[in-house]
Amino acid sequence: MAKKLEFGEGDFVVYPTHGVGRVMGIEDQTIGGHTVELIVIKFEKDRMILRVPVAKAQNSGLRRLSSRKIMDSALTTLKGRSRAKRTMWSRRAQEYEAKINSGDPVSIAEVVRDLHRADDQPEQSYSERQMYQAALDRLVREFAALEQIDEAAAAELDLIDEYRAMVHPVLVGGGVPFFARGERRAGLELVENRVFASNVVML
Repeated sequence: MAKKLEFGEGDFVVYPTHGVGRVMGIEDQTIGGHTVELIVIKFEKDRMILRVPVAKAQNSGLRRLSSRKIMDSALTTLKGRSRAKRTMWSRRAQEYEAKINSGDPVSIAEVVRDLHRADDQPEQSYSERQMYQAALDRLVREFAALEQIDEAAAAELDLIDEYRAMVHPVLVGGGVPFFARGERRAGLELVENRVFASNVVML
């Protein structure tokens, strides 16, 4: 008896180490003389295609979007007090990375909560900012997919407090806008910039 597929074309799914993607379809490939049924997932933000064997989908951690109850728990976690341990950053970084790659919204929210810095607190180090942004992006993308809104709309709900852009010395065409045309403009403030040897500027 054929195993019933839990994911169909067009479904939003979450893969632990990559976050939110969309199922493009199911395809068969012959590998080592055996036909393998694969779930084809596209990660728009990362411009990446992932193929997961149907038989191993559950063990890989591939899942549907979280329920609103779980997402509400994640948002509640964001509002809580930081519980960051006073240990070496290398050890905390490993713990935070494991939480992000778990794909669990509540665990990811814990990372965002612990690494967030208020205006009157010491600034994050570069590594902390990178980790913080990775966790925030994961959480916002799943929230946006669950609520069927885009990330710009999520920003209006104060779920995004920082954007990062790479400005290249040569620009062909009009570039890619942060927000869709016609949407209300967001008030952004430049807080830092960094120039690399290639003359690329990170904002």
